[in-house]
Amino acid sequence: MSTTAENVQTDQLVEKLNGRLDELISKRLDEMLPKKLKEIESNKTSSMTIIATKGTLDWAYPPFILASTASALSWDVAIFFTFYGLSLLLKDYNENISPLGNPAMPMKMPFGPKWFQRINWNMPNLLMANVPGFEKMATSLMKKTIKNCGVASVTELRDLCIEADVKMIACQMTVELFGYDRKQLIPEVQEYVGAASFLPMAQEADVTLFI
Repeated sequence: MSTTAENVQTDQLVEKLNGRLDELISKRLDEMLPKKLKEIESNKTSSMTIIATKGTLDWAYPPFILASTASALSWDVAIFFTFYGLSLLLKDYNENISPLGNPAMPMKMPFGPKWFQRINWNMPNLLMANVPGFEKMATSLMKKTIKNCGVASVTELRDLCIEADVKMIACQMTVELFGYDRKQLIPEVQEYVGAASFLPMAQEADVTLFI
């Protein structure tokens, strides 16, 4: 009987010690986990994917500006060029704008006194559609304004993104759809893939933008 009582007491003591140990471990984990999670989060490299769908001069700037800025912040960045956006990867990129159908687009004159250059010339679509060479003129004015403001050209921004290790991805379906030869595109294109390959990248990214 004495031995049995001692065994019971020993079991109770072990159970009590185990309970105390579990309590201490739980308390310690509660203290350590938030710090560890914060440390992991602070050491994590942010990532961004951009879907570039347009190739005109005015739409070419957003993906390259956002990509180069994010890369400067040490983010991992990838741009997926699809449909008309694929033209941004052409070696001989043709910088044009299309004011037609874009009534919010301001027309500014890159010459004359400052007060004259600050005027927004809102051109009606009827005028844009019926004046021969209007898009060429608008493109020329836009390029001149960009140069006057000291803004980098699209190809210069593209080169900056390449130097910053922004991943250039071409949509394989668009390449085939428009009959592009890969030799027409810049050699820095790292992948030719479809949506099924790009979507998992977008899913894992912290930020995904459609432009």
